Amino acid sequence: MNLSTPKGLVILVVLMFGFGFALVPLYDVFCEVTGLNGKTAGKYEGELSSGDNVQSRQVTMQFIVNKNDNLPWEFKPNDVQMTVATGERKTTTYRVTNTYNTAAVAQAVPSVSPSAAAEYLHKIECFCFEQQPLEAGEHKDMPLIFVVDPELPEGIDKITLSYTLFDITNSTAPASDPHKVKKVGN
Repeated sequence: MNLSTPKGLVILVVLMFGFGFALVPLYDVFCEVTGLNGKTAGKYEGELSSGDNVQSRQVTMQFIVNKNDNLPWEFKPNDVQMTVATGERKTTTYRVTNTYNTAAVAQAVPSVSPSAAAEYLHKIECFCFEQQPLEAGEHKDMPLIFVVDPELPEGIDKITLSYTLFDITNSTAPASDPHKVKKVGN
């Protein structure tokens, strides 16, 4: 009896399962290395000059938002577009309103387009770094402080920063106290 074929098929199935299981972390590493998918890094920890590094090069920043269908909050940027000089520290805010009749918690996930600009957009402070608990009917302006790196490639003159807001109430804390949530990095 020839056992090489069944043994080979079992090995092939195990390898295929392992590859499928490893795809998500491999994709994350690939995106981080290549800058594809527009994923942004977490809080910028690099050195910022006191204004000496501000360049005369101007870049248009566009701010857009998306909401997950399961989150009927109102969510919008207070500035839809602004012109910034590379190296200049800029601040903008996003307005969010909880339209639920109960308290809820949301998390914003950022994306940058073109994806090649993601590594040059440095968020110093961002509401996306933490979960956002809001009481029923509560609204607030959430800050974003950022810098566009002077090393931004010459061909990029417009950057779009998009945030998608997700309802994470049930995955963070008991319904009795949605304000006891953990801090997350993004």
